[in-house]
Amino acid sequence: MATLTFQRASWCLQISRTSRIFAVSFTTALPRRGNRSRHLPREPTQQPLHESSNPLRSHRQHESSTRRSTRHSEARRAFTTTNFYRAQQQEEQSATASSPSTSKPTPLSSQQPPQSPDPLSADLPDLTAGLKDQSLTLDENETQVDWTRSFHGLSSEAFSPEAAKALLAPIDPDEIEVKPDGIIYLPEIKYRRILNEAFGPGGWGLAPRGETIVTAKAVTREYALVALGRLVSVARGEQDYFSPEGIPTAVEGCKSTALRRCCKDLGIASELWDPRFIRKFTAAHVKEVFVEHMVTKKRRKLYLRKDDFVRYPFRETKYGS
Repeated sequence: MATLTFQRASWCLQISRTSRIFAVSFTTALPRRGNRSRHLPREPTQQPLHESSNPLRSHRQHESSTRRSTRHSEARRAFTTTNFYRAQQQEEQSATASSPSTSKPTPLSSQQPPQSPDPLSADLPDLTAGLKDQSLTLDENETQVDWTRSFHGLSSEAFSPEAAKALLAPIDPDEIEVKPDGIIYLPEIKYRRILNEAFGPGGWGLAPRGETIVTAKAVTREYALVALGRLVSVARGEQDYFSPEGIPTAVEGCKSTALRRCCKDLGIASELWDPRFIRKFTAAHVKEVFVEHMVTKKRRKLYLRKDDFVRYPFRETKYGS
């Protein structure tokens, strides 16, 4: 039983608590006979207040006591289980020390059911570790040319006038595209069309000259451009990727980048590397626009062709408005 007393000059409050009963007594400082102090409380004369007098408080206290008893039982169970587990481990260690040849039994909790191997995952390599696509190495007795190492036909003779005319033809300004940062470029498919016009379909090709190198963020590989059985140029392409699932697409982009670089040696779209042509084309066909992202409301500057328009998710806006 616990008792709490609040005493002042003119009143005195005493609260007594047992396991399930609260008793409250309040007395004022009235003159009393005898030697008893006037500030001490009288004996409680009223009935103690039970928990049932407040249903809401009784319900909350019941829930609190239930949770407390549950936590105590869980802690007692965990403590008992831990002691039992420690005792079992000590017995196993002592048995192992006494008989080294006896194998240590594996607890049931650590045992896992055997998993059947996945036939699909067993055949799929980890692409982030690199691609095992080394080029084919030919024997010395083979009559074919090993384009992984050979420079056969390089600068042996010029191509025909018809092929040279198709390769060196000026680029139509309508075929040139503009990136959002203002860089002008010719799409990769148009390089292939020019090569098909100059050498015919099947008269040219790209030969890999090494294994595909996969880094943490990019893919790179070296290619050789071969036309009419002669080596024309060698270049390395690269392409960034953001997840392992995008590595196949990055490999294709790497090949396209190498093709554009190889075509520079043939004079295809050489204007795109001429600073004077770039300035003239930008002044005549490129415009600057300020756009706002319709979702994030962020503003930035984009470069577009003058005959093009802003597309979703951007919309054109005025600077500072």
